[in-house]
Amino acid sequence: MALPHTNPWRLLDQLQQDLNRQLSTRGTEDDANITTSDWAPAVDIQELEDRYLIHADIPGVDPKDIEVHMENGILTIKGERHSESKEEREGYKRVERSRGTFFRRFSMPDTADATSISAKSKNGVLEVTIPKQEKVQRRKIQVEE
Repeated sequence: MALPHTNPWRLLDQLQQDLNRQLSTRGTEDDANITTSDWAPAVDIQELEDRYLIHADIPGVDPKDIEVHMENGILTIKGERHSESKEEREGYKRVERSRGTFFRRFSMPDTADATSISAKSKNGVLEVTIPKQEKVQRRKIQVEE
C-alpha cells in the first residue's frame, strides 16, 4: 500500500506567506519591496544545448496581464489573474470571483542572452525562451620576450 506524500513544511510555508502578506509594503513601485504574491504558479525550468526554457502554469491569466523582464541576471515573471463566473437558476444567484497577483524571480547564468528573450502564452501555460550566448573560446596568449 502506497503512503500519501505530505509536505511537513506546508503549514509553516502558509504561515510565512500570511505574515508576509500582512507586513508587505504594497503600492510602491520598487520591485524589491514586493515580498509576496497571492499565488505562485508551478514552474518547470529546462536547460537545452542552445537555450533555457521556462514553463509556468498560469490558468486564467490574460497574456496582456503578464510582464516578463530581465535585469542584472535576474529574470522576473509577474502578472495578475481576474476571473468571474455567474450562475442564475430558479431561486438563487451565484457569482464567484477570483483574482490574484503572482511574482516569480529566477537567477540566470552568465550564458543567458538577455537581448533575445521571447515569451508566449497558450492554453494557460507561459513559455519563456532564453537563448544561450555563444561561448567565448579560450585563447592562449603568447608572452613575448
